Amino acid sequence: MKEIERYDINEAWAHSGIIKAGDFCFLNYCVRNVDGAIEQQINGAFDEMEERLALVGMTLENVVQMNCLFKNIYDIPIMEKVIKERFNGKYPVRKSIQTEFADQNNRLLFQVDAIAYLGK
Repeated sequence: MKEIERYDINEAWAHSGIIKAGDFCFLNYCVRNVDGAIEQQINGAFDEMEERLALVGMTLENVVQMNCLFKNIYDIPIMEKVIKERFNGKYPVRKSIQTEFADQNNRLLFQVDAIAYLGK
C-alpha cells in the first residue's frame, strides 16, 4: 500500500480533514455556514468537502459514500435538492442520521463525512 497522506490537519481538534490511503480518501467533519439556514449549511458543508477533495485532485463526483448528520432528520429533502444540484448525477450512497450536536450555541444543523475513490 502507498503511504498514507494527511491533509487539512487541525491540531486543536487532533484530526485530519482528509486522509488519502491508496485510491481512497476519507473526509470528516465537513461543516460551514453554521449561522445560516439549513440549505446554507448543507451547501457550506459540500463547499468544505469540495475544497478538501481539490487538495488531492478530486471533485464531488469522486464521492462514493456519505454519512449525513442532521439536527432535524426531516431536512433530508433539502439535502437531496442540493445533492441534485451539485453532484452532476454521480450520487454517492448515503446514510442520514439525526443527532444532538455538541454545539454550545445550538446553531449546527448539518454535518457530513465521506469516502471518495480516486481510481477510474
